[in-house]
Amino acid sequence: MEPVRKLSRSIAGKVALITGAASGMGRATAHIFAGEGAKVAVLDLKQDRVDAVVAEIKAEGGEAEGWALDVADGDGIIRVVKEIEARFGGLDILVNNAGAAWGADFAEYPESGWDKTMDLNVKSLFFLTQKVHGLMKAAASGDRPGKVINIASIDGIKINPWETYAYQASKAAVIHLTRRMAARLIKDNICVAGIAPGAFASEMNKAAKNAGDAVAKMIPAKRIGRDSDMAGAAVFLASRAGDYVVGDTLAVDGGVAYSQISEAWG
Repeated sequence: MEPVRKLSRSIAGKVALITGAASGMGRATAHIFAGEGAKVAVLDLKQDRVDAVVAEIKAEGGEAEGWALDVADGDGIIRVVKEIEARFGGLDILVNNAGAAWGADFAEYPESGWDKTMDLNVKSLFFLTQKVHGLMKAAASGDRPGKVINIASIDGIKINPWETYAYQASKAAVIHLTRRMAARLIKDNICVAGIAPGAFASEMNKAAKNAGDAVAKMIPAKRIGRDSDMAGAAVFLASRAGDYVVGDTLAVDGGVAYSQISEAWG
């Protein structure tokens, strides 16, 4: 039997790239990863917000560098990957957190909103992972696998009441894409898994942000999610403790997706 002392949840010394890391769950994950000893590469759209997160992490004694970049910018990603390699020497963890949502009535739902949401949530996730694959493969081994963590949503597992058609379809795609990527990348000692957050207060989930108490009443756990809930799940997947989780997407939602009894059935 493997000694329990080896089943570590430590990510100390590992290099983690987190997209959408300047706000919400991405920012919390960057802070918690750095607090756990990881070297964090912060990626987001605006330089001032990236710089602010990096400064916060360094003020707390963590190690971080940041880049302002649109994850759809393929040439920019290649440049950043080279800079991450020069700065940190490699890459162990990728958290694909950047995302967008769009809501509109069915009859008025715009093609532009559909394309923006699907491109960022699905297409960019895939091609960013493709572009960091070589760097991650070089650092990975059977005893120390690389980790790709895709942030999906419980809206990809069950429908919500809002007309966010592209968002819900994109997150379902992320969950299935996670399985397919996992089947390929495990051959290179890279474990791919996902997290499906439920109701967390954010700019994309204004209901949880602006009416958290009301939303909490509809959740079996009777509260909305805390940033630490999602970040804690990410630490688990990124660490040695999560090495045997391949292709699965963990619902971090207080029981909404799998433990909520429909009133229609009594």
